[in-house]
Amino acid sequence: MSGDGTTADMSAEERVKGTKAFLESRYSRVAKGKQEREKRRDMLEAQLEQRELPDDEKSVLLKQQEQRETEFMRMQRQRLSPDDFEQSTIIGRGAFGEVRLCRKHDDQTLFAMKKLRKADMISKGQVTHVRAERDLMAEADDENPWVVKLHYSFQDETYLYLIMDYVPGGDMMSLLMKRDTLSESEARFYIAQTILAVQSIHKLNYIHRDLKPDNLLINLDGSIVLSDFGLVKPLMHYATSRHSSADGSNPPTDRSADGLFHSNTTSASNWDSATRGERMQTWNSNRNSNRRAMAYSTVGTPDYMAPEILLEQEYGQDCDWWSLGVVLYEMLVGYPPFYGDDPIVTCRKILCWRETLHFPPEAAIAAHAESLIRKLLCDRDERLGRYDSAEIQAHPFFDGVEWNELREANAPFVPEIEHDGDTKYFDEFSEEEPPGPPNGRAGAPEPRSRDITFLGYNYRRFKEERTRANGDGITTE
Repeated sequence: MSGDGTTADMSAEERVKGTKAFLESRYSRVAKGKQEREKRRDMLEAQLEQRELPDDEKSVLLKQQEQRETEFMRMQRQRLSPDDFEQSTIIGRGAFGEVRLCRKHDDQTLFAMKKLRKADMISKGQVTHVRAERDLMAEADDENPWVVKLHYSFQDETYLYLIMDYVPGGDMMSLLMKRDTLSESEARFYIAQTILAVQSIHKLNYIHRDLKPDNLLINLDGSIVLSDFGLVKPLMHYATSRHSSADGSNPPTDRSADGLFHSNTTSASNWDSATRGERMQTWNSNRNSNRRAMAYSTVGTPDYMAPEILLEQEYGQDCDWWSLGVVLYEMLVGYPPFYGDDPIVTCRKILCWRETLHFPPEAAIAAHAESLIRKLLCDRDERLGRYDSAEIQAHPFFDGVEWNELREANAPFVPEIEHDGDTKYFDEFSEEEPPGPPNGRAGAPEPRSRDITFLGYNYRRFKEERTRANGDGITTE
């Protein structure tokens, strides 16, 4: 037990929050489970009606569905553990844990396993964040193609585990590192898909708050899948929220009493006097090292943050649309619009966006693209999407986009995957686990306290059976 009373108080507070969240989650989960069972039965009944089967055959198939539901409820009471999976290659590592490929022993299904240290979650004030991440992924239904699908979540004495779909094509940041920039048509495709992805979590009443190229995964068919919900916030609790960083602290701002950002660095003037080619070279040379460094940071990069978040003002879902504008700018220009070698310089540029948002002539950005970026990188009361994402979709930049067919459209880049466990589009990581974040273990609670804090964390997705027609009628498989 640490002598720091503040840490002990924080742990006690987190346990209270955890218990409250467990009770809320339990009642919500019971109600949602009932709704989902009724929905699955209604869907099956509709399929059977379309086939005009005899009543006795319908009864048999409905009985089979009831048996599957009963088996699923029984399986929900069975606790999973890491021993149920064969773990292999590390494909990601951050301040609080790592992501590995894994296979479930019983059926050899390939997944991505994200594991997070409980002690760090508690000591760094991450309990509400990690719960929101799990809750959002659990709430995203099977029909949502834009959010990486969560299949299981469970825990042991030391770690929390999220078992998700493996998305093999790497992420948008890796693609940009190889390509430098994208064509306007390529950027239009990816940004349009990202709008639908963000819209899908907004409809679930969440704010992503960490939209950036690193969190846009590329699926087997080249489509975008939204990931990493470690900073997600439920809108119902945070409609007038203030932002906190991954460790519960404020963003790296260094504001003085006058409310302005100050820095001793001269990197801003060096950057401002550089040509576009020099800026791209600087950004590309720093991007990989910065990416690794930021992965272990508990604060995160401010490059994609909206000014209202940096100023700790009220914010809503429209802060994600500011981030979208930054991503579009980076795709077309080759670097983010407010980059600075020092995070404080970046923060200052974001707050002074009217003076610092420039479009280099040599980038030859089309008028519609520049117009969209400017309508996203602006004050909240003028920002496109402040009422609904349809405002953004209606912008002339997206003329010709078939929104209802976008998920099935041909992607500009399709990863070449040699086998289901191919990881060539991800960085390589050593097996040696790095130390946790600074002071991450200080005052770490006893194992029993951790279990109380994460009551109700376990989750299992219903394994949908496919219904198909054959020569004898309808069967399930």
